[in-house]
Amino acid sequence: MPNLDLIGAEVLHPEGLSNAPLSFAEGMVSAEPVGRTVDLTGFQVLPGIVDLHGDGFERHLAPRRGAMKQLAEGLVAAEAELAANGITTAVLAQFVSWEGGLRGLDFADQVFSGIRDTAPNLVTDVRPQLRFETHMLDLYASLPQRIADWGVGYVVFNDHLPHDRIAAGKTPKRLVGQALKAGRSPESHLAQMQEMHGRRNEVPAALDALCAELSQCGVRMGSHDDQTAETRAAWRARGVTLAEFPETQEAAEAAHAAGDAVIMGAPNVVRGGSHNGNLSALDLISMGLCHALASDYHYPSPRRAALILARSGLVDLAGAWALVSSGPAQVLGLTDRGTLAPGKRADIVVLDQATGRVAATFAAGRVSYMSGAVAERFTA
Repeated sequence: MPNLDLIGAEVLHPEGLSNAPLSFAEGMVSAEPVGRTVDLTGFQVLPGIVDLHGDGFERHLAPRRGAMKQLAEGLVAAEAELAANGITTAVLAQFVSWEGGLRGLDFADQVFSGIRDTAPNLVTDVRPQLRFETHMLDLYASLPQRIADWGVGYVVFNDHLPHDRIAAGKTPKRLVGQALKAGRSPESHLAQMQEMHGRRNEVPAALDALCAELSQCGVRMGSHDDQTAETRAAWRARGVTLAEFPETQEAAEAAHAAGDAVIMGAPNVVRGGSHNGNLSALDLISMGLCHALASDYHYPSPRRAALILARSGLVDLAGAWALVSSGPAQVLGLTDRGTLAPGKRADIVVLDQATGRVAATFAAGRVSYMSGAVAERFTA
């Protein structure tokens, strides 16, 4: 593990950029020089990105149409992509859903077991997130024990059932394709959806009990795609205090007013709006209603979003970068990272000052990525 004094670079602190050296030793930011200097003139040194929701790893675990037989190899490949994009803490979001296939329980068990067994050997701090479909009532009794066995500390609740179409007697969109991915006939897939829809009135009480048990176990919980203030209030009453990708300003304002964290997708910023016409992350950021940005489905987006925000003048670089570093760290309760203060983890991303591209990434002082001209500075 290197002990280094980084000199010559612009270093980002909460109050802004500084040209003072940044030192780290034994994986921690140091208040004093440690002895070996590396000249990073022409580069910027920023806190490592904390990504609190990303499913971009799926392509590494399930290329083409099938899952890899050795998920550990896929996770190693995913870590390389994370590190190359300046991410030092990564929450990998995996579904347990009635949709089946790569979102089914069997595959999720492989993924969560793979993360549990592989993560300790990775440089990047990789953590699991369970995205659970709320109408899978048959799993409620066994879910807390499964979550404990998997080592999952963060659960997000989703409801992707097409209730309106089922209630109207219409065939759900993409039914045949979904059924084939799940390994079911369209008829059996539809019958399962109809059965879950038919039991929808049982879900609120079941969620009350499940959330109470998970809360007692210290599991962090979030809701997904909130649309109304009432929905957010119902989740909050269960101890579900993270609002992930709210779809309306009403829901986001209700979450913020109650002290809940509002999480939006970084690709929403990069694209200039939601890909499916939902709430704009830029609007929420301009109103001060967004606490953190997540990669969602695209790992380069947190870095790009922060730099776009800073260039736009909507917020300064420190404020923009906080949305992908200290903000997410606070949401996850990780008080040991997110800024480059002495005593914090040496989670560091080095950017080329001219291009904004990632030149090197350190997680707890260990190199997870390094490329190009910057490597010569460290090896000279």
